[in-house]
Amino acid sequence: MRAPLAGLAVLLLLSPASAAAPRTFKVVIDQMKFGAMPAAVRPGDRIAWVNRDLFRHTATAKAAGFDVDLPAGTTRVSTVTRSGTFTVACRYHPGMRTQLTVAAK
Repeated sequence: MRAPLAGLAVLLLLSPASAAAPRTFKVVIDQMKFGAMPAAVRPGDRIAWVNRDLFRHTATAKAAGFDVDLPAGTTRVSTVTRSGTFTVACRYHPGMRTQLTVAAK
């Protein structure tokens, strides 16, 4: 009975699902600018958007599938669903733009 259980444990440890656990990255918005975009983001990962400004912002990347509303002083989380390079912008402040690159799984 031990051998089958040991084999199952090895398979679970080597399965791709355990290696690809989603991660959460933080991006801070401050002084009307997006902070540095995280590297090594993959589909399924999350981004915690932190608005430290006195103004309402959004983190909008329709091509990437998210539009996060961020009242002043709030944090909201979005999940990245697809790979590619996407422009992230604030709908309220058109000059606020950055690029998010999401690697393939």
